[in-house]
Amino acid sequence: MPRVLVAGKIHADGLAVLHAAPEVTVDYVEEVSAASYEPFLPAADALLIRTQPLPAAFVEKAPRLGIVSRHGVGYDSVDVAALNARGIPLAVVGDVNSRAVAEHAVMLMLAAARRTVLFDRKMRAGDWNYRNSLDADELDGSTLLIVGFGRIGRRLAQIAAALGMAVIAYDRFQDAAEIAAAGVTPVGDLMDGLKRADVVSLHVPKSGAEPLIGAAELAAMKRSAVLVNTARGGLIDEAALLAALNEGRLAAAGLDVFDAEPPAAGDPMLACERVVLSPHNAGLTEACARRMAISAATNIVDYFKGTLDPALVVNRSEIAAQRLSAVGA
Repeated sequence: MPRVLVAGKIHADGLAVLHAAPEVTVDYVEEVSAASYEPFLPAADALLIRTQPLPAAFVEKAPRLGIVSRHGVGYDSVDVAALNARGIPLAVVGDVNSRAVAEHAVMLMLAAARRTVLFDRKMRAGDWNYRNSLDADELDGSTLLIVGFGRIGRRLAQIAAALGMAVIAYDRFQDAAEIAAAGVTPVGDLMDGLKRADVVSLHVPKSGAEPLIGAAELAAMKRSAVLVNTARGGLIDEAALLAALNEGRLAAAGLDVFDAEPPAAGDPMLACERVVLSPHNAGLTEACARRMAISAATNIVDYFKGTLDPALVVNRSEIAAQRLSAVGA
């Protein structure tokens, strides 16, 4: 009888998928922490995990583990090499959160450009006449640079076009012809795109130790530009961004992800009026949470049935093909 460990609270409909599977036992640990799920690892045949780390030491504590299913699409906190060494597939959800994240990115663009939070604060403080500062901008007619033209980037491009924005995209892994076929102008050089853009939105994974957007990249951007990050913390040099905002070298920013999550109480980014902040919740709508939970749970059920979709296995090229199903070929 397979035993599934669900590490972190998920939508009830995802749990229902597991409970409906024949002969499956579920250990459900709602707390989202490594320490809370660690004691259940020795008995786990499958692990459904949210954002907690899964280090190599934890993989060693799970001798029966056959599959790990991430409640999302990122897996920075998972030691993939440790899974590869055991031939354990790491599955992610399909295209279930692109709509929510793209919508959130647009919200941050609009809020940053129109200074929504600042105007709200001024009005509540009785400063009605701040309206005459004209401290707001429009997206219509501006140029959006999408960095990373995957599912989220493509969805964002559709919404931005409807808002009247000219959309350009930089993606070093995407063919320029494919980007152009989506009605978007491809950009071959990131710095060139940064110079042209009025709004920049990041939709790439973290790669390497250095931030993608550092002091040099920020210096290339227009003083009137807006920078949005709903992808990963560490993509932007936060100290350089804060300096650019405070010194008027960048108009505004919208951040959903951070180097440290949550940011420390004294983090100066929290006091900057030129940045709109959200607590890494771009994909945490009720509808999206339901889709992610069902997809992550379905991956596990499909694994035990021998029907796991290889396209959802991020380490499929590193593990033996027969490990993609519990029953084998």
